[in-house]
Amino acid sequence: MQTDSHFPCLLSPLDLGFTKIKNRVLMGSMHTGLEDRGRDYPKLAAYFAERAAGEVGLMVTGGIAPNIRGWLAPFSSMLVSKRQLSRHRLVTSAVHAQGGKICMQILHGGRYSYHPLSVAPSAIQSPISPFKPRALSGRGVERQIRAYVRATALAREAGYDGVEIMGSEGYLINQFTTGHVNKRSDRWGGSTRNRYRFAEEIVTRCRQVAGADFIIIYRLSMLDLLQDGNNWDEVVEQARVAETSGATLLNTGIGWHEARIPTIATMVPRGAFTWVTARIRPEVNLPVITTNRINTPAIAEEILRRGDADMVSMARPLLADADFVKKSRQGRADEINICIACNQACLDHTFVGKICSCLVNPRACRETELNYLPVSRPKSIAVVGAGPAGLAFATVAAGRGHRVTLFEQSARIGGQFNMAKKIPGKEEFKDSLAYFAGELERNGVNLRLEHTVSSKDLEEFEEVVLATGVLPRKIEIPGIDHPKVVGYMDVLNNEMLIGGRVAIIGAGGIGFDVAEFLSHAQGQAASSLSREEFAREWGIDLSLQARGGVRSVKAQPPPSARTIWLLQRKTDKPGKTLGKTTGWIHRLSLRHRGVHMLSGVTYERIDDQGLHIAVKDERRLLEVDHVVICAGQVSNRQLADDLQKNGISCHIIGGAHRAAELDAKYAIGQGSELAASL
Repeated sequence: MQTDSHFPCLLSPLDLGFTKIKNRVLMGSMHTGLEDRGRDYPKLAAYFAERAAGEVGLMVTGGIAPNIRGWLAPFSSMLVSKRQLSRHRLVTSAVHAQGGKICMQILHGGRYSYHPLSVAPSAIQSPISPFKPRALSGRGVERQIRAYVRATALAREAGYDGVEIMGSEGYLINQFTTGHVNKRSDRWGGSTRNRYRFAEEIVTRCRQVAGADFIIIYRLSMLDLLQDGNNWDEVVEQARVAETSGATLLNTGIGWHEARIPTIATMVPRGAFTWVTARIRPEVNLPVITTNRINTPAIAEEILRRGDADMVSMARPLLADADFVKKSRQGRADEINICIACNQACLDHTFVGKICSCLVNPRACRETELNYLPVSRPKSIAVVGAGPAGLAFATVAAGRGHRVTLFEQSARIGGQFNMAKKIPGKEEFKDSLAYFAGELERNGVNLRLEHTVSSKDLEEFEEVVLATGVLPRKIEIPGIDHPKVVGYMDVLNNEMLIGGRVAIIGAGGIGFDVAEFLSHAQGQAASSLSREEFAREWGIDLSLQARGGVRSVKAQPPPSARTIWLLQRKTDKPGKTLGKTTGWIHRLSLRHRGVHMLSGVTYERIDDQGLHIAVKDERRLLEVDHVVICAGQVSNRQLADDLQKNGISCHIIGGAHRAAELDAKYAIGQGSELAASL
């Protein structure tokens, strides 16, 4: 059993003088979507209260705009009036009732705002917004500063323990601090001192209205990852000004949203950017917070032990498990539901206007509506299939008190997760499998592996749940039975020997995963890259001599282990359906490795020469050793049909219910919801 003695740094209090934080965990800001509507604040309060009860030291809300100009989108979160205080008091009261502390993040979108009223230091349009901002006049700059001050005063009145002033990730303050957007020649632009005056005035005046006994976190962009971003000396100067202006804590920001370097996806090494925080820490005399890809207590402990920071910020890991800190303290670290940094239900939802949640924890942001309450009458339930849907249902249902038997025809649990964990950059799916394995044992699920189920096996159960997954879709191409042709399951499950020249038919999520797998040498894992290897591949300057951390630094990706063609019939660009926040990484990673991507392909035949195709009426021969079929899936409903013939009713979940690109988010969510309802 691990106890708090195993994580002495992580679980030690941080004394700020006027207040004490009970441990070194900051739940970093993450926009959930619940902030945007007053009617959703009871849900937001429950969301934060559950994490406060889980013993998080300090939490930060999603970004709250200080005025309409700063909206991230029309009618999104904003605090401008005392009329809005009652909803915020729901949040602060709920957190304080659980012994927690919470700060409100003040975030002005600037040119990242997705509406026509956006403003910026200069009229330079962002590549991630269709709206060109209006350049602020001198009076306009002053109005924005006053809006931050007003929001701070209102936050204090609402009962928040502090505010976080968002000066990072390319939002308005960051737009003032770098020459990338700030082209002004007045007192708000030009020299570093002038460019940082906007931030200095905001922090100084916010401190004046807040008083000395109020937390002010300043989130500083320590690595812009833009070629015309700030250099290190400018970052240090800005950190010192934040300190002298009245900041209590200095939080780390890494990369602008428009930067083309991954910072939080699974393929980024754990704790990949703590070295930046370690560099700033000796330059200031206030506690420093580090962030990005910290998802286990052991990693957080090591970061603090070696002195990289005074606190660690984790946002998505506390979506995945609200009891992360409590489990760490109680010696149950092996029971933590680990964030796998997939972004599929959190950031991907946020950037398309959906309510945030979590792939491995569908209760996140649904704490008032999806609850796993003890049952009044336990039932005997059979679950067929131990993939994500079956595992989610079995563990939740058994945790509620049902008697659950889980049948799996293979020798291990996991289903298609066992393929996913082999994809370079998705290795952390194995952590989810380890969590589910533990939950099966802890909740007393009767697991029966290597058992092919018949309808007779299921006759005695009160409820039957089928989670039999999917089968690869068959396609018709002349020569489809040629020995060169293999399915994606053969490649990933059986790890069969694949030649040096490969054509992949299908450029959806599976096609990209197979291309990533085959582009790496066997046994080479992206997430096992060292910090130095990752930096070299993506062009990050670890010496911090380059402006923005990337100028004049040429990316040096390793070459692909094979010559690969990734093909699709559709005329859209390959990878269009990939995740909003990670798709560009997959596309760029494969381009780095020289993978050929072709759209609008007609497949004519496969023979000893290779794959014959036509692209825009031009016939081509791809002289390949293998053709891998990744052309989608169909639901595996054979058992469901057999049960129906024998008069046995059943619930069908996951891929067996809807085949859609091996959608674990859908499978786990549907399994959990059904288990909560029975």
